[in-house]
Amino acid sequence: MKLLRYGRPGREKPGIVDALGKIRDLSGIIADIDAEAVTPKGLARLAKVKIDKLPLVRGRPRIGPCIAHPQKFVAIGLNYTDHAAETGMAIPKEPVIFTKHVTCISGPNDDVVLPKKSKKGDWEVELGFVIGTRAKNVTKKAALSHVAGYCLVNDVSERENQIERGGQWVKGKSHDTFGPVGPWLVTADEVGNPQKLGIWLELNGKRVQDGTTKNLIFDIASIVSYVSQFITLVPGDLVCTGTPAGVGLGMKPPRFLKPGDVMHLGVDGLGTQTQKVVRAT
Repeated sequence: MKLLRYGRPGREKPGIVDALGKIRDLSGIIADIDAEAVTPKGLARLAKVKIDKLPLVRGRPRIGPCIAHPQKFVAIGLNYTDHAAETGMAIPKEPVIFTKHVTCISGPNDDVVLPKKSKKGDWEVELGFVIGTRAKNVTKKAALSHVAGYCLVNDVSERENQIERGGQWVKGKSHDTFGPVGPWLVTADEVGNPQKLGIWLELNGKRVQDGTTKNLIFDIASIVSYVSQFITLVPGDLVCTGTPAGVGLGMKPPRFLKPGDVMHLGVDGLGTQTQKVVRAT
């Protein structure tokens, strides 16, 4: 299933994509694509719905974040060898965990708003996943059974705030609009093996990131198992898994985002995003 949320910010409705790629309204079945909806019980209920009988959503509505009100937004850093190399950082021996505050989450095609004084905005296309069942100290073997589905994430970053101003990375990762998520939450059964997905990003029409999730240093099962040793993951929690080489920080000379730039990105089977970069007023 491809689940989504559509409508104005803060007033999104739940939807599902039919066999022809059209949006069908789920609001008569569930209240939202939220923690309850992505549990095994919730997904089993949706799997029984006759999609072609649901109301068709007309026009081209705004697409919102594909998961509503996640309790946590956890991220993994330096998880591709080529990205670690381009940033000049050592390949980690254990997953690098940081957080993006949930207030950064935005729709997949909403504008990315640079803070007024931002000079080093950057892009990071990533494979994300959403937790479906509580995970605490889970084994790697059992880890994927806790994943409800997968989605596309742009881990937008402000490198000066992240790297140069001390403290934790969260300062450069959590500005409003720095977490475009979606368009869809694709259920795990439809994705299959998450380690065989192409992943890419284009800046102003030029391909700058072009990788595959088979090159993840720590695979999805390892990430779930590892994070669950330190953080209890609950249904609806969102995790993004790292970015391949090609970010602005790694270019020579570095190339950072400026107003008017357009990012277009995707992961195989998970749809695409397009964001215009603007400056906060």
